[in-house]
Amino acid sequence: MRRDSIFYKLFQTYPGLLFELLTNPPENASDYRFDSVAVKEPRFEIDGVFLPPEKESPGVVYFCEVQFQKDERLYERVFAELFLYFYRNRDRFSNWKVVIIYPNRNTEQNDTIPYYTLLNSEQVNRIYLDELGNIRELPLEIAVMLLTTIDDKQASQEAKYLLQKSQQELPQELNQGIIELITTIVMYKFEQLSQKEVEEMLGITIKETQVYREIKQEGREEGREEGKKAEARSLIFRLLGKRVGELSPAVHQSIENLSLEQLENLGEALLDFSSMTNLENWLEENNREN
Repeated sequence: MRRDSIFYKLFQTYPGLLFELLTNPPENASDYRFDSVAVKEPRFEIDGVFLPPEKESPGVVYFCEVQFQKDERLYERVFAELFLYFYRNRDRFSNWKVVIIYPNRNTEQNDTIPYYTLLNSEQVNRIYLDELGNIRELPLEIAVMLLTTIDDKQASQEAKYLLQKSQQELPQELNQGIIELITTIVMYKFEQLSQKEVEEMLGITIKETQVYREIKQEGREEGREEGKKAEARSLIFRLLGKRVGELSPAVHQSIENLSLEQLENLGEALLDFSSMTNLENWLEENNREN
């Protein structure tokens, strides 16, 4: 399920949502602008950055990380990214804070000792969605966040409830945004269902929403990329067979797991390979960087 894009859309639509999760939000929370930034040398992608209003300079910058899978190097990456970005933009900001959103405590990195002081400071907020409360008693936007975490059987019931609630509580222009977000979550959760089955489940017509068109387009783009990856893998396997000989199952699987960009890089690098060691070193280095 593409939770990263779902939360990105949530924060784009409701920038103030992040601050509703905090005990002590800034007084000017409604003036913050959600954005994503890139930090070069080394290359980092920071998906969630809430920038203070330009009239307040320097202001406090908020970082946001949504983590739904176990990552034992998450804090290494998060703090490296935010400190590098803060360093390069020091004149713009007076301070930084970070919000890390987990579905539950079991998803959090186990070894937190090197970051104990940071994690227990006022600058770091860890949010566990399953501890926020009953989905039907939460503010609507936060309830949509929680919808991404619950099991499929409950999700269908709660999605329909939230759709009805949005129609009762929100003006039409905001209600449409909630409808599209809920629809997105349901379509990703129930990929095995047909469009008609999802429509019947929710009681709406999906083809009338923008998200339906986006998901169809995303499916076509993913299909094209998978086709390109398959062609690239096939060519690389043939070239490697001639360059370094027969591949072990482990090496073969490592190559299968490469992204299209990584496959293209390997296609260039293998021209200089003369032995299996060259390939194994390349794969080890590539995995370390990613």
